[in-house]
Amino acid sequence: MKTIHRRQFLQQSTLAVSTAMVGMSFIETKKKPLLSFSTLGCPGWTFTQIVDFAAANSYDGIEMRGILKQLDLPKCAEFSNAISIKNTLQQMADKKLRFVDLGSSCTLHFSDKVERQKNIDDGKRFIDLAVAIDCPNVRVYPNNFIKGQEKNKTIQLIAEGLLELAAYAKGTCVHVLMETHGDLVYIADIKTIMEASKHPQVGLVWDAANMYLETKESPELAYQELQTYIQHAHIKDAKKENGKIGFYFLGEGNIPIFSAIDALYYGGYKGYYSFEWEKLWHPEIAEPELALADYPKKMKQHFSK
Repeated sequence: MKTIHRRQFLQQSTLAVSTAMVGMSFIETKKKPLLSFSTLGCPGWTFTQIVDFAAANSYDGIEMRGILKQLDLPKCAEFSNAISIKNTLQQMADKKLRFVDLGSSCTLHFSDKVERQKNIDDGKRFIDLAVAIDCPNVRVYPNNFIKGQEKNKTIQLIAEGLLELAAYAKGTCVHVLMETHGDLVYIADIKTIMEASKHPQVGLVWDAANMYLETKESPELAYQELQTYIQHAHIKDAKKENGKIGFYFLGEGNIPIFSAIDALYYGGYKGYYSFEWEKLWHPEIAEPELALADYPKKMKQHFSK
């Protein structure tokens, strides 16, 4: 089946369930930051558990990274056909939640034509799904500076990939967002890519912790330089000791994460503050019932000061 046929199918699915999304538009407020969490933090939960927990703990949205360890979201039963999508959106609407970002594994630094095309195709499948479920963002990775490949060549490949995916998303409300991740964590490199891929549907997922752990560049400076591009934010706290990264509840690591949060809030950011608890990659860290419940409490405490 050609891609265009899949998109037509998904767009028709969106029209069929649009009534379920009444009242699900972004809330613009200066008093309450919009909170979401990534399902990376709860790899053992069903979709119903995810939705129920989000609603019970004062979240506004959900960032989908996987369901029951299935990271290829278009393959998840909840998104497999028009009826499943309708039921999934109804579950979200019933709890007054919305999808805020789809975390793809699409990676753009590859120069090998076969590997590159595979990743671009994966990105396009996620864009199709985002259209179908009224999700505004699809996350992609930059991701690494390859040994033996000129740095500028890698930057060019990443920028070209972002533009190709943005062109595919043209005519939809979906944005293709590059996460500050991997080797692409220095402000100067990120700005170079963003300037080379200027497009109304290209932006950034700002992960301040990913950046600070490697660069020690201040979140205030990062926000000042990158704010034009930031459309989604990952929030987490961590420590790097003896070359190993450990993850902690907010305020218990050594990332100046509240400086990043304040830079966003007072800078006029209107997107979601999405908690990323990396439980899938680090099963030894605290259980999601604890970590995902702690985050909204810490955010409420911070903003009540």
